[in-house]
Amino acid sequence: MKNEGRLTKGKNLLLGIVFILLVASIIFAVYMFFQAPEEATGIEGERMKSDYILMILQCTFGALVIFLPQRVENHFEIDIPNVIEIIYIIFLFLAIYLGEVRNFYFLFPNWDAVLHFFSAGMLGAVGFMLVNFMTGIEKLNLRLSPGFVSFFAFCFALTSGVVWEIYEFMADGILGTNMQKFITFEGEMLIGREAVRDTMEDLIVDALGSLLIVLIGYFYLRRKRVVELEKNPELELSE
Repeated sequence: MKNEGRLTKGKNLLLGIVFILLVASIIFAVYMFFQAPEEATGIEGERMKSDYILMILQCTFGALVIFLPQRVENHFEIDIPNVIEIIYIIFLFLAIYLGEVRNFYFLFPNWDAVLHFFSAGMLGAVGFMLVNFMTGIEKLNLRLSPGFVSFFAFCFALTSGVVWEIYEFMADGILGTNMQKFITFEGEMLIGREAVRDTMEDLIVDALGSLLIVLIGYFYLRRKRVVELEKNPELELSE
């Protein structure tokens, strides 16, 4: 209980710090938007108006969804482990504040791939949690095989990645941003295969990250089912 209390305090502190950073970044981006040029001027490291639009969009999104786990807990009356929430907040910090505001996506070439692998694994875990929540509803009386649960978790994680890529594509088209990185840091517009490389690499990494977590989850559930069967031979081991 003591450790859980410390985790809760640490989670709330971390949430407050990241939220303040995101709000401060929104204010900064709005101010810089009016100072930035419409097009690249050739100055190394200079950001254009579209870059600040993207920063405002991402930070606003982050400031809203950072409270999503709490709202899910309150609405559905479920308990999300503090560790999962802390990982979620850290991910938002890495992806939005460091990635977008501090420009880590361009400073570190593999930053995007690492975050997609990380997020895919996290979404795979969320997929398992969703199934656990649904099977916990007495009226449904569901008993699903480890294979099906794992397949659902994989599809959930990969579909979430696809939805995110659709969001990036629409934002780039409507707001003129560069979320899909089809324009280099030097202002060169990519064409052909290179133009879709970022999107396809993200989806491939999403698939690999979610597959890793799903395999771990599958063998854990399979082992758990075997133990249940040993204790209660009347249960059928379904695959």
